[in-house]
Amino acid sequence: MNPRLDSRALSLFLAVADTLSFRQAAEALHLSQPPLSRAIREMEERLGTRLFDRNTQGVALTAAGRLLVPKARRILALLQEAEQAVAGAGASTTLRLGLTSAVEADWFAHLLDGLRAARPDRAITPLTDTSPRLVRLLLKHRLDAALIALPTDTRDLTVTWLDRQPLVVALPAAHPLARRRALSLSQLNGQRLFWFERARQPAFFDHCQAVFARHAFSPVAVLEPKDHPVLLAGVARGEALALLPSSFQALQRDGVRYRPLAEGDELAVGIGLATPAHLGDLHAELARAARAVTG
Repeated sequence: MNPRLDSRALSLFLAVADTLSFRQAAEALHLSQPPLSRAIREMEERLGTRLFDRNTQGVALTAAGRLLVPKARRILALLQEAEQAVAGAGASTTLRLGLTSAVEADWFAHLLDGLRAARPDRAITPLTDTSPRLVRLLLKHRLDAALIALPTDTRDLTVTWLDRQPLVVALPAAHPLARRRALSLSQLNGQRLFWFERARQPAFFDHCQAVFARHAFSPVAVLEPKDHPVLLAGVARGEALALLPSSFQALQRDGVRYRPLAEGDELAVGIGLATPAHLGDLHAELARAARAVTG
């Protein structure tokens, strides 16, 4: 007899239950919306009851859905505990560490050296990706820890802030604004600006949009290349300006100038150490080692 529920179905259900939005849940899961909606409908058909009420006003949990939420969380938590218990039976000397692609890679060099010095017996296997993807890998126990950009949705993880990087303006050396020592969002209004898609970093995207709205900032958005050297090459050619974490100033390129942004602190990117909640000892150890390097 096939079970009517499985861990994947429960994970999809909780993603929708937590956001009460199929669109936001699909973005968080890095899925398109139709397959998610289909999976929820199939789950409801297997159970013989609706879990969500859907109408033009939005999405709401039914009575059955509200009953399932705490049970689904408990089931997934038990599965995670079982996986951890099995993994712990053969303790590894390898640290699977995620590194966010949101900041310049050289920022991590001293930190990685400090982590290796603290535990020379442990190999570090780094993986660079977007912060939401790193969070998903942590929750699936495919990573032990990650250095992620903040703000990011980090529910069910333990997070310690390590650093905060204000945004700076990267612009072509020949641009008239490059003559100024510092810039403000009002001076950049109407300029072409490399910017990222919301699905890549939803929480930080929404944070920036709120700051933009407060300052009535409305640039002409140009899709940001994911590769940093390609992005800076586009800036140098005059395709668009860019707002980047301050660590990018270490990437010197002919034809590109960096200038402080007056509102840079409001738009700052945080860097945090994130681990699954049950890895408290590892989190404390890594946080100590990281603070010794970052101060």
